[in-house]
Amino acid sequence: MRHLIVPEDLSAHDIEAIFAVAQDLETKYDAGLREPLLPGRVLALVFEKPSLRTRVSFEAAMVHLGGSSLFLGEDTGVSSSRESIADFGRVLSEYVDGIVFRSKAHETIVALAAASSVPVINGLSDYCHPCQALADLYTLKSHVGRLAGHTLAFIGDGNNMARSLAVCCGLLGMRFVLAAPKAYQFDDAFRAHLRGLLPTADIEETTDPVAAVKGSACVYTDVWTSMGQERERAERHAALAPYQVNQKLMRHSPNALFMHCLPARRGEEVTDEVIDGPQSVVVEEAANRMHVQKGLLAWLLGSQR
Repeated sequence: MRHLIVPEDLSAHDIEAIFAVAQDLETKYDAGLREPLLPGRVLALVFEKPSLRTRVSFEAAMVHLGGSSLFLGEDTGVSSSRESIADFGRVLSEYVDGIVFRSKAHETIVALAAASSVPVINGLSDYCHPCQALADLYTLKSHVGRLAGHTLAFIGDGNNMARSLAVCCGLLGMRFVLAAPKAYQFDDAFRAHLRGLLPTADIEETTDPVAAVKGSACVYTDVWTSMGQERERAERHAALAPYQVNQKLMRHSPNALFMHCLPARRGEEVTDEVIDGPQSVVVEEAANRMHVQKGLLAWLLGSQR
């Protein structure tokens, strides 16, 4: 049994296998065929945080694959002291074939996976967002072909998305550059983890956004203030304002795609001219959440039970 808690739970071979299944299913979907690879399977969606793309893409994916899903919010007691996360996971595993958990704390997902007897997928935590990173690189691959040798420039806070993309890029042979103020770059613990996990990966950090985007295949950004960081908003806005992705910055990489995991705070980390402009693939990127998650679900659950 496999879980997807952090991107490094996958190898490069695993990612390519998921992409291959996703591409096959996307091609069939475009032709009007929804192949029922998971008939009768049930996916639990346990969400402590709001969601549009993650929830709807997983729900639609399960319907297309011939299965079903159950959306479970805080009324189940997952965020309370009603019962332990271990008891929650052990019991829920008896009813469903897989669990997607969108959690406030990464440690809660780790604890749930340790207790679960079915695959657990991280639907977002404060530490990482592996499903989004997979969809991002699947989207980029559809435009540039082989990913190895290309550069992804992440502009802004070294947050859960930046960490996820750094690992995925390293696994797939891509160069990853994070441009952020020193205080918002990766912490020492994550840098040490990257060196141990991917000793030959080309992963860089800089305070210069222009240098980061030059020659890149993709310019990526995310909100400066994530859920749970609202009290830091003014401080973060002041520090990260020079890292806004705008037309002036994009002119330094005229052939790059622009990506954002959404939702975006227009006028803060990105301007309307960029997110709505010809280099932007944010809607395609969001749509690919469903296709890649269909590939992931078929890959994870296809041999279960």
